[in-house]
Amino acid sequence: MATEPAHSPAPAGPAPATLPRFATLRDRLPAPIFSERPDWVALYWRAWELACRNFHLPAVGSGFVAPFIDAAFNQNIFLWDTCFLTMFCNVAHPLVPGIGSLDNFYAKQHPDGEICREIDRQTGRDFAPWVNREGRPLFSRWGWGGLAGDLRDDPVDYRGRPAPATAPRLTLDALNHPLLAWAEWESYRVTGDRDRLARVYDPLVRYYRALQHYLRQGNGLYVTDWASMDNSPRNLRLRGGGCGVDSSSEMALGARTLAAMAGELGDGGAAGRFGREADELSRAINAQLWDPVRRFYFDLTLEGQRIPIRTVAGFWPLLAGVAGPDQAQALAEELDNPATFRRPHRVPTLAANEPGYDPAGGYWCGAVWAPTTTMVIRGLERYGFAGQARDIALNHLEFVGRVDETTGTIWENYAAETAAPGRPAQPDFVGWSGLGPICYLLEFAVGLQPDAAANTLRWRLATDSTVGCDRYRFNGQVLSLRAEPGAGRPESWRVTVHAERACRLELTRGGQTTAFAIAPGANSLGLS
Repeated sequence: MATEPAHSPAPAGPAPATLPRFATLRDRLPAPIFSERPDWVALYWRAWELACRNFHLPAVGSGFVAPFIDAAFNQNIFLWDTCFLTMFCNVAHPLVPGIGSLDNFYAKQHPDGEICREIDRQTGRDFAPWVNREGRPLFSRWGWGGLAGDLRDDPVDYRGRPAPATAPRLTLDALNHPLLAWAEWESYRVTGDRDRLARVYDPLVRYYRALQHYLRQGNGLYVTDWASMDNSPRNLRLRGGGCGVDSSSEMALGARTLAAMAGELGDGGAAGRFGREADELSRAINAQLWDPVRRFYFDLTLEGQRIPIRTVAGFWPLLAGVAGPDQAQALAEELDNPATFRRPHRVPTLAANEPGYDPAGGYWCGAVWAPTTTMVIRGLERYGFAGQARDIALNHLEFVGRVDETTGTIWENYAAETAAPGRPAQPDFVGWSGLGPICYLLEFAVGLQPDAAANTLRWRLATDSTVGCDRYRFNGQVLSLRAEPGAGRPESWRVTVHAERACRLELTRGGQTTAFAIAPGANSLGLS
């Protein structure tokens, strides 16, 4: 049964092995069939080719325990980046170093539960500026000015609660975006690997408790600094210990996900405790960060004033299950507002009518980033806005494809106004930008959405052309699926499925869903 530990060892990752290379891996990877857009299929393969350049074995003496994928941003591995990298690697599990990449972070977890968001790839040491070598109460080394400022060593001012009695091992710069539990749950959704869920549960609980100990303000919300969105115009207004709608919602998401994990592992008591914590935090977010007049979630200054800047952070409450039905409807409508977030390339990180919005991207001043777009999509799905989620996913896929046609590669982020890379943005970035060409193609164009815990694959047929996937990996087995419109009768479809094991397939076409029991071997299905 799952328990809430005082301390437990990090999970053991797989032993180092020879790394897969694209030339030998391609014929084993899932192979999408989408005859409507062969250019998107080509983009899918380009993304995998770039991803394969970024597989690594642990360096000797690093203390890392597993082969890993890295965004190759610099000499460090990043926790935020790696969480999103695992999400497209899930579809190729266990062929590639995907979810196991997180084991290297668990291996570096401090005794109090802290995990640094940035660790040197060669030495395995926490990135030196983010180490609290002074033993001070929590502070931000770079200050809330972030990349635009000097090293300022700004302290966190706790209001309405005493400062923690012990100093953290790390600075606030290192403790942002608690997404590990969500990344593990996304993996479980595809792979159904319950053994891994049991292995990672204890480190996830200790990580959550450490952030709760150091980052929670007296109002029940959570502080953040520049590192959540490097150069966002909101950052300076958070100075000193202001609360982020993203950091607060991500902690609610963490609690809710830990509740689900505990339930899967048979610990109803822990599931209830984490569920109650998620509900309590949700109430605090809705009471303090939701503006009923502007109908949006805003960050909070240290003095308790809402920061009147609409950023993509305002959509995290959807993914976290924080929003009520009316709030979710308002956020969905905001995503369709051309004055703010419905720009030609959806969804910019800063609303287009905010001062400082950069049509060329400007990093977090209006660029489109695959991680935040994925957050928006998953949040919409959670509240039943599946059609809108698909529209945003395919819009992103379209623009990534257009930019690839003109530049020959995939970029770190994108402009929201034109089919162009963001300025600035790194090229050959797979990297989290593999989410669009790989995950969005399979889930929203081909239409395959797995639920491994229920041994169910849901397939939404939303094209009039041949569609499917060979070597699709789901719940520990490999399937090949193909759907073709009937000759002379486009309303009828012939669907073939070859499976290694029995599973349930739910086919949706034109709003009608039909369930099929898939047997091992070849299955021929009719749909009209």
